[in-house]
Amino acid sequence: MKKKLTARELELHAVNVRPARGRPTAPLASQAMGMRVRRGLGPEKTSQDTPFGHDIEDDLAEELADWLGHYAFRLFLRGAIQKSGSFRPEETTRYLTRERAHLYAQALVDMGLARKISPKNYMLKWRFDNFGSTLEWYVAHELKKRFAFDVATGVKLHTRGAGGDLDIVAAAEGKLVYIELKSSPPRNLSSSEVASFCDRVNLLRPDLSLFVIDTALRLSDKVLPMLMQEFRQRGLGQGNPRRIANQVWELTAHVYAVNGQRDLMANIGKAIAAGFLALSPFSGG
Repeated sequence: MKKKLTARELELHAVNVRPARGRPTAPLASQAMGMRVRRGLGPEKTSQDTPFGHDIEDDLAEELADWLGHYAFRLFLRGAIQKSGSFRPEETTRYLTRERAHLYAQALVDMGLARKISPKNYMLKWRFDNFGSTLEWYVAHELKKRFAFDVATGVKLHTRGAGGDLDIVAAAEGKLVYIELKSSPPRNLSSSEVASFCDRVNLLRPDLSLFVIDTALRLSDKVLPMLMQEFRQRGLGQGNPRRIANQVWELTAHVYAVNGQRDLMANIGKAIAAGFLALSPFSGG
């Protein structure tokens, strides 16, 4: 049996141990990141993977955000990114007319985000992997502008049992909101992604969580059943999703599913409003 250290030996050992590294060198400027740290999670963020690759001036940010508010433009830009090089506007998505696709391509050129390399072909000025980070940038931008949230995007997780990144962490009124964004169609959603979402919610313990898919397709066909199956397996509720607006669903207490039909940010706003109201002692929830 190992001999217990005496009180003197414990004190001598303690005075020779250096403090663990990781103390921030400067105060955290973000309320959202601070709430994350207070939950025992480090403040590390990923690099931004967007079509501009760096912070942009306010006027350009507003113009780009205005374009990204259109579902059709998001489909177009997602298709252009998937081409991984030069692209013909009409080949980015099958849901746009040739004229509209070329209008969007010219808009990218006018904003300095793409260039025309031939009479029929365009190319984005920055290489990046997927549309997901651009969608995160847009939603974060609008959360700040429309709802005065403090926002952090692409926050890394280095914790057992919950991998990946936290797409958007937002703070307001002393409440923490977590938003997971999916830019691919519902058919690409896997059960492992749903499980990972639940793992991250369980780890972060936000006041409100949103599972957002940027699609005009019905969530009730595939997405809601997958989410509810995972919740039931975890004992998080046996009821059915409750529709609170068109394609905005309450899944369990303070967890919502949202799609991008008509107006993505308006739908997100409806879910946030419902979630904040449900936190009131007068909500009856």
